[in-house]
Amino acid sequence: MCVLEQDQASVPDIRTGPWSAGTRFEPGGGATVGGVAMTELASRFGTPAYVIDETDLRERCRAYRAALPGAEVVYAAKAFLCRAMASWIREEGLGLDVASGGELAVALSVGFPAERIVFHGNAKTPQELSAALDAGVGRIVVDTLAEIGHLAALVPFGRRQKILIRVIPDVDAGAHPAIRTGGEDQKFGLSIASRAAGEAVARALGQSSLELVGLHCHLGSQIVTPEPYERAARTLIELLGRIRDAHGVVLPELDLGGGHGIAYLDGEQGLDLESYARRVGDAVHAHAAWLGLPAPRLIIEPGRAVSGPAGLTLYRVIAVKRGLSRVFVAVDGGMSDNPRPCLYGARYTARLVGRRSSATTRTATIVGHHCEAGDTLAEDAELPADIRPGDLIAVAATGAYHHSMASTYNMTGRPPVIAISGGRARLVVRREEPDDLMRRDVGL
Repeated sequence: MCVLEQDQASVPDIRTGPWSAGTRFEPGGGATVGGVAMTELASRFGTPAYVIDETDLRERCRAYRAALPGAEVVYAAKAFLCRAMASWIREEGLGLDVASGGELAVALSVGFPAERIVFHGNAKTPQELSAALDAGVGRIVVDTLAEIGHLAALVPFGRRQKILIRVIPDVDAGAHPAIRTGGEDQKFGLSIASRAAGEAVARALGQSSLELVGLHCHLGSQIVTPEPYERAARTLIELLGRIRDAHGVVLPELDLGGGHGIAYLDGEQGLDLESYARRVGDAVHAHAAWLGLPAPRLIIEPGRAVSGPAGLTLYRVIAVKRGLSRVFVAVDGGMSDNPRPCLYGARYTARLVGRRSSATTRTATIVGHHCEAGDTLAEDAELPADIRPGDLIAVAATGAYHHSMASTYNMTGRPPVIAISGGRARLVVRREEPDDLMRRDVGL
């Protein structure tokens, strides 16, 4: 039986566009998230503000579990994490992939089961490895040859730590060069071609305090077709076969990472979950059978695909400026709450909310209030021609890599996170105020 056999009727129907399933826009300009008016959210919590449709997010967790019932679904915390998020993931039965001691601490603070945590990182510090061992995390992903010996020396006497070895499948995929991690000559993983991956396997098997349970890879981010994952699965299963032949060991797990793409603009399509589950499942099962291997248990690590579409950001318009060839709409946020346009040229859908406009639409560049020429939030945004100071703008699909990548550039406090569920809004991360910034500054 295929390890990813699925009941198609059981997969929840989730919206595939840039807005969450609970977001509604009315002809008169009204807009709601989970039944709560965006204007009410802006008045109550201020702007800018991150808004998370908790119901939508939980439905995406359930969709993954339903589409991949034979797999272990592990949420990638780097996309978005706070105590509330860790609690939601725990309640929905997913595992948690953490990439730092800080993310581990947040997970443990809400009682997240340590055995469901996978610890990543290409340069884990001794303190982070010790913290992971003390917590009893389920698996540690080894990323360098040196880490094998370091980790083995830290494991308490009489214990064995389960590990995965991250390898490079040489599959280039992802929306931008900065977020492609499956090809050769980059900082993550151990090369199969250079034989470093094979050396890592031999070393790990020689350590009595380590239990090598499988292989790991991650191809990149914002991947919207299943084909790269199929190629990576076949490559790693071939390596599992070589490990069996060389060492007489059959490793039971295969972690294909995450990077599942989502829609940021109207008309875009993210990765089709059901197609991914079917095609990757078939590839894993067929290639393992061809090599005479049992089909390994699959682990996947969606992050953006779970939290991204569930989020939006609210901004207040501060000024409208007409340049020689462009209209600039300046808002009260910017690159400190969303650095992705500056880093990757990311594009976003934005809408005027809270009032009716009969004006024609025109393209505008939404910019932030930071002292940087590149402080841009959305290029070619379709907004009414009468957009003016005081208006409220909602930007879609900001639930991933916004709160987690936010900074305090220009000493700007980071926005709050508001969760919407059951027609109610509640604060889950408060706004960062000047006093918070001063508290870290010890002075002369």
